[in-house]
Amino acid sequence: MAATSVLHYIYDPLCGWCYGAKPLIQAAQQVLPVVLHGGGMMAGNNRQFVSSNLRDYVMPHDRRIAEYTGQPFGQAYFEGLLRDSSAIFDSTPPTRAVLAAEQLQGRGLEMLGRQQTAHYVEGQRLADVDVLLALAAELGFEAEAFKAAFELNSGAVAAEHFKQSRALLSRVGGQGFPTLALEQEGRFSLIDIGPYLGKPDAFVAWLSQSLAPATSVASGPSCGLDGCSS
Repeated sequence: MAATSVLHYIYDPLCGWCYGAKPLIQAAQQVLPVVLHGGGMMAGNNRQFVSSNLRDYVMPHDRRIAEYTGQPFGQAYFEGLLRDSSAIFDSTPPTRAVLAAEQLQGRGLEMLGRQQTAHYVEGQRLADVDVLLALAAELGFEAEAFKAAFELNSGAVAAEHFKQSRALLSRVGGQGFPTLALEQEGRFSLIDIGPYLGKPDAFVAWLSQSLAPATSVASGPSCGLDGCSS
C-alpha cells in the first residue's frame, strides 16, 4: 500500500465490538501505520458502576460478539467483573495508558490489546490505576517513566483527546466504535469491517491489495457513542 496511507482507528477500551475487531487491527499493522483515537465512550458523566442493569445489558451483546468474531470472553469477566458492584467502568484511565504507551514507545496498540484481554478475559478493573501500571510493567515499560506519561495525559489533556477523536469521527462519517477510516493523500474513506470480523488474514489481504479508498460507507457492528449495542 502507498506510503501515504494511514489507518485511523477510533476506539474505546470498553467497547465490546472493538475487542471483537482486535485481531483485525493488530494484523493491519503489517500493512500500514495505525493511528489510535480514543473516543471516551464511558468517560466523564458516562462512567458508571457495575450494576445488574449494566450486566443484563452488556452480557447478551458480549455473547453475540464472541459468537460473531470468535474472540474469547472469560468467566472472570462474566461471573467476576460483571458481578462486582464495587467496580466502575471508566474509559478515561485506560485511554490515558494507551496514550502513554504510544508516546513513550509507539506501543499504544499493544497496550490497548493487553487491556482488552485484561478486561474481557481476566476480569481486571481498567479504571484502577494500579492495574494499568501493572499491565505497563508486564509489557516492559519502565515504571516511573510510564507513570509520569500517564499523569501527563490526565485532566484537560484527556478531555481534549476525546474531543478531537469525536471530531474525527464526525468528519469521516462514523457512527460509533470501532470506526476505521483509511486516509490516502488527505482523503478519508470508511472501511466496512463487518465481513472481516474473525477473518484477520482476509482483512490483511484486502488492505494489501487496496490502493484506492474504500467505497463502502458502512462500518459493521459497533458500539454507540455512549455504550455498546447489538
